[in-house]
Amino acid sequence: MKILLIISSFNSLSQSVYCKLRELNHEISVKFAISKELMIEEVQSLNPDIVLSPFLKEYLPCEIFENYDSFILHPGIIGDRGHNSLDHAINDEVKQWGVVILKADHELDAGDIYAQANFPMRISSKASIYRNEVNKASLEALEEFLENYQNKNFIPTKQIQNDIHTPITMDKRIIDWNNDTTKEIIKKINMSDSYPGVKENLLGIDCYLYGASYEETFRGELKEILAKRDGAICIGTIDGALWISHIKEVGKFKLPATYVLKNKIKGIAENRLPLIVDYKMKTYHEISMIQKGEVTYLYFNFYNGAMSSAQALRLKYAVDFLKDECKVLVLMGGDDFFSNGIHLNILEDSKKQGEDGWSNINAMNDVVKSVLLSEDIITIASFSKNAGAGGVFLGLSCDYVIGCDGVVLNPHYKTMGLTGSEYHTYSLPKRVGYEKAQELLDECLPISVSEAKKINMIDEVFQSSSYMKDLENFSNALLEDEDKYEDFIDSKKDKLYDDEELMESCKEKELSIMYDEFWLSSSSFHTLRKNFVNKTKPTNTPKRLKGKTDA
Repeated sequence: MKILLIISSFNSLSQSVYCKLRELNHEISVKFAISKELMIEEVQSLNPDIVLSPFLKEYLPCEIFENYDSFILHPGIIGDRGHNSLDHAINDEVKQWGVVILKADHELDAGDIYAQANFPMRISSKASIYRNEVNKASLEALEEFLENYQNKNFIPTKQIQNDIHTPITMDKRIIDWNNDTTKEIIKKINMSDSYPGVKENLLGIDCYLYGASYEETFRGELKEILAKRDGAICIGTIDGALWISHIKEVGKFKLPATYVLKNKIKGIAENRLPLIVDYKMKTYHEISMIQKGEVTYLYFNFYNGAMSSAQALRLKYAVDFLKDECKVLVLMGGDDFFSNGIHLNILEDSKKQGEDGWSNINAMNDVVKSVLLSEDIITIASFSKNAGAGGVFLGLSCDYVIGCDGVVLNPHYKTMGLTGSEYHTYSLPKRVGYEKAQELLDECLPISVSEAKKINMIDEVFQSSSYMKDLENFSNALLEDEDKYEDFIDSKKDKLYDDEELMESCKEKELSIMYDEFWLSSSSFHTLRKNFVNKTKPTNTPKRLKGKTDA
């Protein structure tokens, strides 16, 4: 079928739906909801079989849904209507939630339901639930929707015409430090992440709070900043303490908390943890591990998958340390992303953008090099979460690459005005060939892990329902035959010896191109980064998303 996606932005859910529809061989075009007039004009021009909106902040014009079969993906259960759906679900502490695909109607979320999928609610941030549970349920609902839509005997379910729930205003999100428990504060921040955040005044700075987590041991005065660690701050509450990882000053963009408060917390001690801690440790930590025999699972839970120079350096040291502690090292990434490469928000905030950008990409290269040259162990990348740009190529530096069904990869840089490094001109062609590698880099389109496996970009795809069990079985199988393990290591060493000059040559050529992209004021990277960080609304749909019918 010819399917048009009308979206407000090409976010993670839109990309998942886009990739799934392409996998199913539908003809897909994407249009950004720039204005009512443009939406109508573009739909009439394309004449699609279906209009589908997986992420739409604006109302779909009646001129569209009255003349074309139009459907909305709503992140709520049957009977849930209105905005702030996930906010309400977190605030109400529901045990089950879900998504529905319903027909667009004159009334908000009132149309007939063509598909649904439910999931158990975790205690986590809105952004995390959206990227994980909502995303997975949406793909399940999408397959059911396509089957039902094409079934002439299908009768849709009538939506329960409950009242549209009222938006959760900021006065209901604001923290009452004198009465709110740590649990209540975290819930308020969780339901407000990633938008709008919880409005607060910290040390005289009007800001919004994000990224809350529990603290087991610190105690102090109410609202006192007790410690700082890796960009986060620890704050006292009436019954304990919690960590805040990110803050957005009013009128600015989101940054690690210590960056925003740097002039206010100079006397606060940096409370350091060991380089790698236990994954289950109840305090703020970014790099952790789970050891199971001779297999180590290394987690690097960097906010939104972005990696600063300091974070990359710590990750490199963690990899180097673990090379002597295990026989198989599995790179797990974070709770919501595997990795998305360099830290654009920190670069935008920098007064030395060229210097800090150069430092960041070189630090990323050092991590990749450390993984590439892990000659005495087997390395595995676990793409159980989405990855983009340098994060994809960090994964491809491993000996084996495993993906979880439904995960999306963005193996390109150009949408940010960069050509990229991370040894990608070595690792990508080695897997898919030079022609396909260039196509992926030039097209700048997301691909599913299933598609990535078809082109040999990754080695295996496991189903989400049994992913960790299958990953563990795969990792343990590499150790079952000692002779095979040793043969693999010997062969790997020989290959690394043969390719050492090629690898370094690839990296140096990458960096020689990237130098001007970081340092020249005329580089498009600076404008594109600024727009991305400040969430500037697009003025047109990128050509790469318009589909073959627009060619």
